[in-house]
Amino acid sequence: MRRREFIALLGTSALPWTLTAKAQSGRKIARIGVLWHAGSAEEEREYLTVLIKAFSDLGYIEGKNVEFLHKFPAEQIDRYPILARELVESNVDVAIAVAVPGAVALKQITSTIPVVFVVVPDPIGLGLVASLAHPGSNLTGLSLLTIDLSGKVLSFLKEAAPNLSSVAA
Repeated sequence: MRRREFIALLGTSALPWTLTAKAQSGRKIARIGVLWHAGSAEEEREYLTVLIKAFSDLGYIEGKNVEFLHKFPAEQIDRYPILARELVESNVDVAIAVAVPGAVALKQITSTIPVVFVVVPDPIGLGLVASLAHPGSNLTGLSLLTIDLSGKVLSFLKEAAPNLSSVAA
């Protein structure tokens, strides 16, 4: 066998192995950026553990098919935009904003990366979403509209106790 034939044979027999390796190494690892509110992972330990466990329960194993990028602003308002920009520049696939200032900062910095906010009291009033039913942007999340629900709560209370004349909160 000549040298050129040997190299060609070696190349064609190695091709399937190369494609398999490329397919496996080309498997995308999801990058999730988390903009916390505390100053360290230790301060967020309880919630951070729950977050990692929840993703694990869904089949996302850190280091295997998901990578978390955690940012800790230490509740300093001026640090939220800086850390939000770092997450965006890190090309995360999705960002999680744990606090309102984080959601606001991410809204100002990106309109393409999906952002999930955690417990924002009034996302419509803050301009994060157009409506609860149809957010209309790259942001979505959990809202506690306690301010907007107060009238509804009083309505339920009046139905339950029709003779009620006054309520104090």
